Order: sequence, then C-alpha cells, then structure tokens
Amino acid sequence: MKFMKLGSRPDTFYTAEAVRSVSSEVSSDLLIQAKGTRYLLHKFPLLSKCLRLQRLCSESPDSPQHQIVQLPDFPGGVEAFELCAKFCYGITITLSPYNIVAARCAAEYLQMTEDVEKGNLICKLEVFFNSCILHGWKDSIVALQTTKAMPLWSQDLSITTRCIEAVASKVLNNPSKVSLSHTHSRRVKDEVSCNGTESLKHHKSASKGWWAEDLAELSIDLYWRTMIAIKSSSKLPSKLIGEALKIYASRWLPIITSNGLVKKQTSSDSESSDSAGEITLKHRLLLESIVSLLPAEKGAVSCSFLLKLLKASNILNASSSSKLELATRVGLQLEEATMNDLLIPSLSYKNDTLYDVEVVMTILEQFMSQGQSPPTSPPRSRLAFERRRSRSAENINFEFQESRKSSSASHSSKLKVAKIVDKYLHEVARDVNFPLSKFIALAEIIPDFARHDHDDLYRAIDIYLRAHPELNKSERKRLCRILDCKKLSMEACMHAAQNELLPLRVVVQVLFFEQARAAATAAGGGKVTDLPSNIKELLATHAIDPSKYAAPLSTTTSIHAEDNLSVSGFKSPKSRSSTLRMKLAEEDDLDENYALRNGIVRNSRFKYICAIPTQPKKMFCKLWSTNRSANEKN
Repeated sequence: MKFMKLGSRPDTFYTAEAVRSVSSEVSSDLLIQAKGTRYLLHKFPLLSKCLRLQRLCSESPDSPQHQIVQLPDFPGGVEAFELCAKFCYGITITLSPYNIVAARCAAEYLQMTEDVEKGNLICKLEVFFNSCILHGWKDSIVALQTTKAMPLWSQDLSITTRCIEAVASKVLNNPSKVSLSHTHSRRVKDEVSCNGTESLKHHKSASKGWWAEDLAELSIDLYWRTMIAIKSSSKLPSKLIGEALKIYASRWLPIITSNGLVKKQTSSDSESSDSAGEITLKHRLLLESIVSLLPAEKGAVSCSFLLKLLKASNILNASSSSKLELATRVGLQLEEATMNDLLIPSLSYKNDTLYDVEVVMTILEQFMSQGQSPPTSPPRSRLAFERRRSRSAENINFEFQESRKSSSASHSSKLKVAKIVDKYLHEVARDVNFPLSKFIALAEIIPDFARHDHDDLYRAIDIYLRAHPELNKSERKRLCRILDCKKLSMEACMHAAQNELLPLRVVVQVLFFEQARAAATAAGGGKVTDLPSNIKELLATHAIDPSKYAAPLSTTTSIHAEDNLSVSGFKSPKSRSSTLRMKLAEEDDLDENYALRNGIVRNSRFKYICAIPTQPKKMFCKLWSTNRSANEKN
C-alpha cells in the first residue's frame, strides 16, 4: 500500500478539529460550510491556493463579522475538504489509495492548479497517482473501487479510465512481473451461484487466473468495463475469461436450487438496506452483464455453467435477448450437459408446466442446426423468446456467428444428446400439465439415426401414459407413432406385450418383431420369409409390411438398470389371449363404420387372434415359463 505525506509541519495525526485549531491561531474572517459542516478559517493562505474560493468570496457580499461561502456539492465530503484545507495551511497530509481519488476530485473542485500557485495540490496528486498508485495491483483496484462514490468527477478526470487500463495491463502481463501488494490466494467460495450442488475447484495462487478473485470484488459496472478492456486485447485465452466470469458469478449471483428456490448470498452493506425488488433488479442487471461478457468461442465456459445462468435468468426474469443468447450458446455444446442441467423451472404465467420445455426446444434446435445452412423460411416461433439482441450482445454477434459456422455437431455428440433428451422426457412426462403435442415435438426433434434403441423412449411413453390416463384412443395412437418397435430390446418387448395402456397396433407390432427376432436368430441372421399366413393377414390388417423389417434385429440392447420395466405378474397365455380379444373387439366396433363407408369387407379380428399357431414362439415361451415358475412356488 502506497502512502504519501505532504506539508511542512511535523508528522502528527490530526483530527477533524485540526483545521479549526489552525484558524484560531489567526483571526478568522471566513466561514465555509461544506456538506453541513462549518469551518471558521482565515482567507490567507486558503484563497491563495484555491481559485474557486477566490471567485466565491469576490461574488459574496462583505459581512461585518465573517464572510460566508457555501459548498453544498463538494465532492468527497468533509474529509476531502479538510485534506485540501490542511494542505493550504501547511499541515502534513497522508495520501493513500483510499483517499487519493476523493482528494483529486476535491482539488479539482477548488481549482488548486499550477496557474494559481506553483507546486499546488493538483500537480502533486497527479504525480503520486501516476507514479505510485497505478503501478501497484492492489492500489489500482482500491482506487478504482473508490471512484464509485464520485462517478462523474472520476470519469471527467479520467481517473476511472486510467485505473481500468492499469488493471488490464497488469492482467495481460506476466504475473511474475506485477507488483502485488494484495494476497490473491484467498479461499474461493465452495458454492456456485444458480446451483446449490456443485462446488468450485480451488484456484491455485500461481495459476494464470490469479487476478480473477481480486477483480470479483469490483461492482458490476466497473467489472464490466475492466473485462471489456481485457478482452479487447485478444491476448488472454477465452477459457481464462470464462473462468473469471464464473468466479464473479459465484461471488455476486444468488444461489438458486434445482427447484427454483433462491438462497440468500452474503450481501454487501449497500444491499442490506435495499428492498427485495431492488435486489432482484440488481441481480438481473448483473446477470445480463455477465451474459454480454461471455467469450464467443465454443467451450470457453462449461455447458453446465451456461445452463445455471439460464436457470437464473428464468428466476430473475432476465431479458428475452439474454435468455436466447444463453440458449444459443448451450446448443453449441449440448453434449456436455446432463439431464438435471436441463430441468429448468418454469415460472411463466402462460402455462402450468413444471419445467420450461420451450427453452429446451430452442436449445435442441440450435444443436441440430449446427453445420447447416440458414433456413430459407422463418424458424419456429419460440413463444417466450424474441428475435432481438441486446446492445452488448450485438457487439460480439459477428464473431459469435463465425464461431457457429465452424461448429458442427458430430455423430457421437448427437447420440449423447439423444440419450439426454430421452432421460429428460422421463422427468417431464410425469408432469400432469405437460401437453401431448410438446412431448411428441420434443421426442421427434432427435433424428432417427441418433437412437440406436428405443428403450428409453418407450419408458418415457409408458410414464406419460400412466401420468395422463385421460388420453383417448386417438391420442394414444398419436403418441406411440414416435416409437419404433423393431428397436426395442427383449426386456422392453416383454413389458410392451403386457402393457394394456398401449394401442393394439403397437402390441401387434411388438409380437411380430419379437417373432422376427427369434426367427432371425434361429436362422443365423437370415431373412424372415416363412411367417404363418394368419399372422401375415393380421399384420396386413394393421398396415404392417413384414418385408420392410426382414433385416436382422438387435438382441443385445437392454434397458438401463435405473429404468428397468417390471415384468412381474404377467398374465397367463389364456388371459393374454382374452386381453387381445377384448382389445380387438373394441377396435372392431370403433372401426366398423369406417370400413362400411369405404366399402371394405372386414372379417372379425377374432379369427386372426384365434388362428395364431399354438406352437409357442420365443416370447410366449418366456411368458409361460415365467408364470409356470410363479405357480409352482405357490
């Protein structure tokens, strides 16, 4: 910490009464009132160094006792005035990073320039500021923080700009060459804002990002300007900038849990007196400023951190442009996310769903559009998102777009995202207010090749059917069209065959594909061409062409342990046939009018189900053996 003493008197500590005691040595003829405090002073040598006081005294009327001068808007307060007055009377003053800015603004206000008197206060303050304060890391930051009390004066005198430039230059220099007067090895908070579960790794003091913790003490407006100065040099890796933003967010943003609750962060003294609305507004502006500072390069910040910011933007009701900016960036690296990251609470008054599925759709659209040419037609309306950018986002728009063009979602990343989406569907399917159309749209946005098996998708459909028993037959059929039965594993097929919530068409498809799988396995992977005629007729009734699915089917896929579908309590073959007969009869009644109107003569599907060969197929063997073992135990 740099200190400087000015004045001719011995080094002593002077209280607030020092100026008054000096004035008592001579007759007082001047009364100065600054910020509510009165000072009885003598015009000499005060006026000889302060041009402003000379003018005010010449303009004010003479008084038989004391001439009165009012200084209501004095910058820096009474401390700064007393410091300038002590200098005029030759009293030693001590300068430090904590009072140099206030003293400089006060001296400028009093017009203590070289034109008034050689060796005046402004000149001495400038020398000390440029040669000492700006050369120290901690001193530059402390001086920069003090400019917040006098923003206009500091800006007009270029104090703020010079501090920011000094700090930025030190960040860009070799850390070993920087004069540090402040420890940068303080313990980093163990909590990450916007999430109560993840912990920040400890940052080593010797790392390249040593400066981030110290800058995190700045207010957001000063921090924003400092980071812009650092980024404009293009010398610092984007990942370091991203890590610095993460540290700043953990310092100032509130902690938001997975269910959308906001935990109170350690607040500053200024925030303790603010109302809840004012604090929310501050957090919102802070969040939007952090978003505008995000590096354009892909991978500069983690996908998890971006999704935490997106979750916070929903809670804090940030601008639509900030939400869209975050969603777009998440889409560029979605394969890094987890299912829990995508569970963003919905606080919109437009719907009653638990999670914000619209923003997830926007993220997925961005992910799938990587490497593709821009669409010729307008994109899907994003409801809660507006097609506009904030001013800060526009500054990096061109650079960001270039980064997007060079990015392309790989085949492996799409496979990962498909798994994430199917797990996400498991969660949102439990929401009783989640509409069918959104479920289908979310499932269909994943290309067919990205799902090697449909076990997770089937699990999501099963959860949705159980959570929405009010779905009619048409809606259930519409839901199950997104399912490819030939991509189901043996366990999933066994469950689907006994799932009374599924439409009959799906059950028949499952039976066919399981028989085809068994025949293909028995024939060593050969084509299935010898299906019984009655099975073929039943499949034809449901518009299923066996020749399309004659390729060998996978027998290796299985459902993940955490999503195992219960196959206990299977019905006996007789009851299973009864169930099929009942469902066939129901469909016959519903489709009878349609067949008559179209001139179609249709035999009852009872004949088909009754004519199924009695020779046990692979699936029915499994079902029968399961029930036999259960009966024997009983």
